[in-house]
This record gives sequence, structure tokens and C-alpha cells, in this order.
Amino acid sequence: MSALPRNQVLVGDALARLRTLPGDSVDMVLTSPPYFRLRDYGTPGQLGLEPHVDNWVAALAAVARELRRVLVPTGTVWLNVGDTYATHARQGAPAKSLALAPERLVLALQAEGWIVRNKVVWAKTNPMPTSVRDRLSCTYEVIYVLARAPRYFFDLDAVRVPHRSRSAGQPPAATTRPREAWRGPNGDDAAGLAKMKAAGRVGHPLGKNPGDVWQLATSSFRSDHHATYPVALAARAIQAGCPEARCVRCHAPWRRRTIRALGGTATRAALGPDCSCEAEREPGLVLDPFIGSGSTAVAAEQLQRDWLGIELSGDFAALAEARIRAKPHRAAG
Repeated sequence: MSALPRNQVLVGDALARLRTLPGDSVDMVLTSPPYFRLRDYGTPGQLGLEPHVDNWVAALAAVARELRRVLVPTGTVWLNVGDTYATHARQGAPAKSLALAPERLVLALQAEGWIVRNKVVWAKTNPMPTSVRDRLSCTYEVIYVLARAPRYFFDLDAVRVPHRSRSAGQPPAATTRPREAWRGPNGDDAAGLAKMKAAGRVGHPLGKNPGDVWQLATSSFRSDHHATYPVALAARAIQAGCPEARCVRCHAPWRRRTIRALGGTATRAALGPDCSCEAEREPGLVLDPFIGSGSTAVAAEQLQRDWLGIELSGDFAALAEARIRAKPHRAAG
């Protein structure tokens, strides 16, 4: 195994390159692999042009096994995938039917032990027009959030959004109600919300959970790479999934505690270690094994995280490097 590189694009096959990386070394994976039969990148050995959707699933499942190995125990994978329509039954679905490629992939990964924590819907505010007349246009893609273990790094406070409800002038609600009998054994209840209302608050003082539907425009970056997700999407995922810093010895994430003050206000404390190593810190590291045009790296630079990319095409790797180095994304400090 080679030493862990940072802030560079490795040219080569994703699976082969991943096998050269040390284990338990990456904090987060954010990637959008080639979708099933939607793009021909003109590069020998490319994924996405498999004859059957199950072949595509098998190829990406092999990559995911290496991602599990290189992730730290608290790491997550954020997987942006889209679907396609089969043109012949030999592709794995009847002609004109959705291939259900993302669902097949995630079910295969779940069967191998991945914990599927979220299915984020990227609702495109400016979707591509289509001339199809016998179905509705597809205006979204999904981002699956997969964890190695039940306990993992997730910084919800970093991506909270302002509340829409107002608490000023509202009297505290009456006592909390018991759990409703009609709720199933796996259903959530409203006990937490009821407690906050009873205290006269509309929610968490730092803002509300942004939810799993993200309304974002498609990427404005134009290049020879025709499958680019927006930097804003990458930035939100990285803020939640990649720690700002980690221990250089054990790679445990550093975190910010929430400090609550009288009156319902709250602030975030300075970064602090989540381990007892008493070692120095280093930036968190996000990996994109299909880095394409470099959106993951651009977002990581903006957020002062380190990044590592893998790209099969030498031309696309050069494009990504040029885009990343075109201007200083990383803030001083």
C-alpha cells in the first residue's frame, strides 16, 4: 500500500487505484459514478456501458467493497445515481421500462452490510427539457447516504436552515400527549416536537433539519464532461458528512459542541477532539473515485477540507485539475 495522497487526481481505474490506498484513511466518499448506459465517455475500460443492469451493479459493488475498506469506521458514502429506460429486454427490464438501476445497486449494497441512512432527492429547479410525450419528465436524481456502522460522523448543525415558524408571542403549549395508538412500531412520534412547543420554542435554536429534498439548480459549469453535479450539492453533503478536522493518529473526527444559552439562543463551540490521543489535527478528507470535472474537489477546497480524486480518463483528469486550480477556492485561515 502507498502513503495516502491528498489534494490530487489519480489517473486510472477506480477499483485498481482504490486497492493502492491504505485502509481506514478516508472520512467521506462523495461521488457520482457513470450511470447505466447514459453516457459514452470514449475511454477504454469505462463503467456504464455494461450489456445488463446487473453487470453494472456488480461492477459498482466491487468498487463499494474497496470504499468500505478505505473509509474510517465513522465514514459515510454519498452516492449520486440516476436511472435510465431500457431499450431492450436483454438490458434487464422490458423495453421503455425504467431499469431501476439505483434501486438494484442500493439493494445489493445493503445485502453486503451497508446501512442505508438516507435517500436524498435532488429536485432540479432547471431540469433539461424533453420531447417525450407518453410519460412525465424526470426532474430529479437521488443521493443515497450509506454508513459502515450504526455510529458515524454526521454534522447536522452545519446544514440546518432557518425556521419558518415564529415563536415570539406564542404561549407554551399544554403538556405533552402520550404516543398515539395508531402509530406503527417503526413509526416516529411527535414527542420531541411537543417538548419544544411546551417550552415555547419552534425547534432547534440553530435552525431546522433541511430534510431530504434538496431544490438545487443543475451545474452551470460547461465543459467536455457532460455529467456534472453542482458545487452547491457537493458542499452541503461535505458539510454534513466530512469533519472539518480529525486526529492525525487515530483519524477520529473533531467536532463542535452546541452551547445553549438562556433565552433559547445557541452557538457552536470551537473544534475539539473526539478521542483521547492528545495529538495534532489535520483536515478531514473526502474521496471521489469518479471525480469527472472536479465538483467534489472544488466544494472541498471552499470548505477547507482535503480531497482525493480518481479519474479513468487522462483528459478529464486534466480538465478537473485545471478547474480546481483555476482560482483559490480555499479560504485563508
